Amino acid sequence: MKLVMAVIKPPKLDDVRAALTDLGVTGMTVTAVKGYGRQKGQTEIYRGAEYDINFIPKIKVEAVVADDRVDAVMSAIASAANTGKIGDGKIFVTPIEQSLRIRTGETGAEAL
Repeated sequence: MKLVMAVIKPPKLDDVRAALTDLGVTGMTVTAVKGYGRQKGQTEIYRGAEYDINFIPKIKVEAVVADDRVDAVMSAIASAANTGKIGDGKIFVTPIEQSLRIRTGETGAEAL
């Protein structure tokens, strides 16, 4: 099992959710986060005054998937989140050692 974590632009959340649902991903966790990468923040104008925003609002989507589905999930997220502009986001994959469904006691891949 792998944890696929994607940091994307907020307007692309519905597209990413639809793409993952179409692949049969049955669950995900979505968190509103702030951060920056190469774009190093942005400048905004509010009431005629210019100010810098150091941390840009993003959405973090996390899904645990079977090892053999990682490439398909990454591809689906990348296609759905792509705008072709700076700040589209990143995808990270990490191993998951164990899982347990609390309600039924199922473990491993059955707990997904």
